[in-house]
Amino acid sequence: MNSSSVRSVLWAPRGQHRHAAVVSVLATAIVLVGCGSPGPASSPPGRVSDTTTTVSATSGDFARSIDIGKGRTIYMTCSGSGSPTIVLVSGLGERADNWTMTSDPNTADPNAVYQQAARISRVCAYDRPGTASMTEAGWQASRSSPVPQPTTGTSAANDLHAMLSASGESGPYVLVGHSYGGDIIRLYAAAYPDSVAGLVLEDALSEDLPKRLTPDQTANLEKLNSPTVQGRPPGAETFEFGAVFPELRAISTVPNVPTIVLTADQFPITPEAIASGQLPPFVDQAFADALWSAQLAAQDELAAKFPAAIHITKTNAHHYIHTEQPQVVLDAISQVVDQVRGRTRPTR
Repeated sequence: MNSSSVRSVLWAPRGQHRHAAVVSVLATAIVLVGCGSPGPASSPPGRVSDTTTTVSATSGDFARSIDIGKGRTIYMTCSGSGSPTIVLVSGLGERADNWTMTSDPNTADPNAVYQQAARISRVCAYDRPGTASMTEAGWQASRSSPVPQPTTGTSAANDLHAMLSASGESGPYVLVGHSYGGDIIRLYAAAYPDSVAGLVLEDALSEDLPKRLTPDQTANLEKLNSPTVQGRPPGAETFEFGAVFPELRAISTVPNVPTIVLTADQFPITPEAIASGQLPPFVDQAFADALWSAQLAAQDELAAKFPAAIHITKTNAHHYIHTEQPQVVLDAISQVVDQVRGRTRPTR
């Protein structure tokens, strides 16, 4: 197992909307699942928008609703060209446009992962049911058909498969999963291994996390990620640890493909954050210390599940590595894509 070090500027939440500011405070604490947008979302022209259009499926920019059958559609946006196709899978509750922004107000959104990944190869992102983005105008709901909540990682992986199959976007794919999105791409890879060319796991939620937490701490972590605590809109995407962790533990094999595991190295539940009064009462220092220790150990165990994986532990970022340090994620994507194309070998 290998480590790399990439250093840049620290993250600073952006946005003046009061509701967004509260969400940003919660997002600094909700560091393991990927719920709570780090700031108001923006959608660059021609990238992610609420407009449904139809163009060629494998070239050019598009943003459209994909019919996956049974009266359901999934909103999908793609840009760029080339092979393999990069598929960005957001964390819990996050729409596709979470990949189009950065959380550093001094960094232009064109430097965000979605826009820059389109320079590397074909790239796609999508809205899962129940996801939402906080904007200056308030919550913007998912553009995909709603489903009953809570849902499961397996159902999300199957939706991803149905969308990719119906979209005409060619595989196999380099899958990039943030937080809960990391769980989804692991389940997808287990179910559809021939469709996977490479993986990037960005601070993915690990089923090993509860091993070092008490039952009460695990329950409080799940509560911390609930739509009620976060103030997310009705119908928000929800899952239960008791459903998703057994799904992950049931994975018996992993694909033998280029894989990079990115781990956040900055934990934001500081004494100052706890003292702010904007976090739930159960978030005390003992909880914060136990959670951070358990998270780091679980990330090591996650990386060990992929024998050929590169584990990057020096990211200079909190949980949202792709918004705080987009170049770190882009470098990982580029390295995996190059390996898939046969240009490089894994760094040893």
